[in-house]
Amino acid sequence: MQTQLSSHSEKYFLIILAGIQFSHILDFMIMMPLGPILMVEFGIGTHEFGLLVASYSFSAAISGLLASTFVDRFERKRLLMTIFSLFGIATLACGLAPGYLTLLVARGLAGAFGGVLGALVQTMVGDVIPFVRRARATGVISTAFSISTVAGVPLSLWLANHLQWRAPFVLIALIVALFLVLGVRILPELRLHIRAEKRAHPFSAMFEVLRDANHLRALLYSGLVVFSGFTVIPYITVYAVSNVGIAQLDIPLIYLAGGAATFFSARYIGHWADARGKMEVYRLIAFAASLPLVIVTQVGVVPLWVWLVVTSFFFVLVSGRFIPAMAIITSSAQPRLRGTFMSLNATIQSLSMGLATTLAGFITTQNSAGMIVGYQWVGYVALAANLLAIWFVSRIVMHDWQSNLPDVAPK
Repeated sequence: MQTQLSSHSEKYFLIILAGIQFSHILDFMIMMPLGPILMVEFGIGTHEFGLLVASYSFSAAISGLLASTFVDRFERKRLLMTIFSLFGIATLACGLAPGYLTLLVARGLAGAFGGVLGALVQTMVGDVIPFVRRARATGVISTAFSISTVAGVPLSLWLANHLQWRAPFVLIALIVALFLVLGVRILPELRLHIRAEKRAHPFSAMFEVLRDANHLRALLYSGLVVFSGFTVIPYITVYAVSNVGIAQLDIPLIYLAGGAATFFSARYIGHWADARGKMEVYRLIAFAASLPLVIVTQVGVVPLWVWLVVTSFFFVLVSGRFIPAMAIITSSAQPRLRGTFMSLNATIQSLSMGLATTLAGFITTQNSAGMIVGYQWVGYVALAANLLAIWFVSRIVMHDWQSNLPDVAPK
């Protein structure tokens, strides 16, 4: 049960989905480099800043759980465009927030819609893209992260540094409006997943997903992958400014260098995973990612170029794990339940982000000199979760929409 697109239509399909992914990834990512500015603007500490980041994730977790009760009942395109519109409004509200508490509420609303967007994008990839090209398609979608870091975050920080912290959110709202117009015009309707029979109750699809042991294993694996990255990621910028000695005006260079590196690595990793095997490539990249997970939390005062090298390897390897990982997770779902499963997956990932960010916020503190203390312990927690995910991935069974094809693309 899969919608077939021509190669030309498939290309535009992936570009639009990558644009939608770019919008909500940038909205989530921009909070982290804005950390030093917001901490000064609102007079808050690491705990309060961590709550700003975590509010997005916890709201996304709740909305993903709710979405799992209805997402497979509706045509994909209409649902995606509706939620994308609401996300744009919530992001604009972040830019108009008059104070910390109103910004906290607006971030929660943005997370509520942004979390569902990520699940819908991955669901539509699974609905349309054949198994043997799915990691490559995920690699294309993952360039949204690269473009966010290489262009979106530096531009947003430039606006924040030269105008005010509200400007990036207004920019994202305008980007949402652009991709809304393109999505309405270009994306195909997807309704093959809708079953004619009526379900007994709204939670029937969720219960059906959760009765599948393979689904449960995939959800646990997904949570481990996300948790291992997001213990470290939210505080990189604050740590760079407070401990490494990087100037606030140089922060965009971190995202420029890291984003440029991942822009090239993401698609290569996707091709490699389809050709070599998704699980094997995941294990190799995740094992290599263990090194930057620890190093980036241990580095002291170093020149800017050294920090750029370290963080670029961090971006390439830590984010690179997600490409084969998401292909594995998407392929683990029964196709007729994929929307519900991916919504639950979004809940697990968002909950993992929120828990990781909150835990790291409690582990770390700021001393009287303004330096971050305890960040190295965050690295050890991330390393443990990463190694556990590497061990656990072999327990997941991947389904193909036609048959159980081997996890290697034909020559």
